[in-house]
Amino acid sequence: MLDRSLAIIRKETRELLRDPIYLGMAFVIPVVLMLLFGYGLSMDVKHLPIAFVDHERSPYSRDYIDSFVNSDYFDFIGLLDDPEQADHWMRSGRARVIIDIPPDFGRKLTSNKPTTIGVTVDGSFPTRAGVIIAYVTAINAQYNERLLSNFASQLGRSGQLRAPVQVNTSYWYNPTLESINMIVPGMMVLILMLFPAILGALVVVREKESGTIFNLYASPVYRWEIILGKAVPYITVAFLDYLIIFAMSIFLFQVRFTGSFWVLSSAALLYSICTIGIGLLFSIIMRTQLSAMLITFLATVTPAFNYSGFLSPVSSMDQLGQFIAHLIPATYFMEVVRGVYLKGLGLGFFWPNLLALTIYTLVVYSLAWSLLIKRIR
Repeated sequence: MLDRSLAIIRKETRELLRDPIYLGMAFVIPVVLMLLFGYGLSMDVKHLPIAFVDHERSPYSRDYIDSFVNSDYFDFIGLLDDPEQADHWMRSGRARVIIDIPPDFGRKLTSNKPTTIGVTVDGSFPTRAGVIIAYVTAINAQYNERLLSNFASQLGRSGQLRAPVQVNTSYWYNPTLESINMIVPGMMVLILMLFPAILGALVVVREKESGTIFNLYASPVYRWEIILGKAVPYITVAFLDYLIIFAMSIFLFQVRFTGSFWVLSSAALLYSICTIGIGLLFSIIMRTQLSAMLITFLATVTPAFNYSGFLSPVSSMDQLGQFIAHLIPATYFMEVVRGVYLKGLGLGFFWPNLLALTIYTLVVYSLAWSLLIKRIR
């Protein structure tokens, strides 16, 4: 039975190689998009999850924490016990900024001595990191002004103490805060969402328009053999696109890459299988190539661009936005790509994402299989 799928694979491969338009869509356009967006796109974001490591747990440290919690800029997500837990929250993306309050915070303030807090910022989103530091600096300045005002009223004069609380900032994962380290990996996700899906969307519907689909309908091949034979050549093309984009990100754009190539490649292969399946599903449903391409574009690129975490983290979206984000495969692959590129995270961090992509893939191909029989009958 596998021989029949191999025959379809050979047929699709020959058609792909003979069609310059398909080859152009498969390789040239993704490279052009990568160049255009990689060099020309930058952005800003908002709503910031913040956590604190409070070594003192005094009224003074709580008052300092309250100055952040009561602001409109930060979402307080937790009070941590040790830096190791903070490290885990930062690596997992649960927190984007962590403030470390020293154990002598209150004692130094009451002794009219300056004290220094630690601010750790996730630099995966460079413009966002700049916003975080601006907000932290502004709130810290307001806190200092309030302390100075209190001290001035107690001492009867001002100038006795300047900048009681000082900020020591460090950026994680993207120390230089270069936006290219965020944009280029994100473009990989969008490109591998769009073009594999569009290529897949033309596979079956093209034969419907030409009438050659009836040759498959009349043949003894099973539905899964048709789907397998149609999908494999385009999955190969999509994975080659991934390799080209990865090479461009490292050698052309010189993006910071700290993780495992094999973890990223495994996820990219699964993602490519999924996106080709989405295109195949629409190709089976629609009757013309134009309608298949249009519906595929609307169903893949628009949600991926707005809700996958490319523009801003999913955690910063409202409930509706987060719900939509978890309905598209790009969200799960985006977390893998950024986590591997910038944070060097391993497979253990991404098994929920890979599991979600696997389930998504199974659902898409199951729907394609079930709908194809209606066309055969």
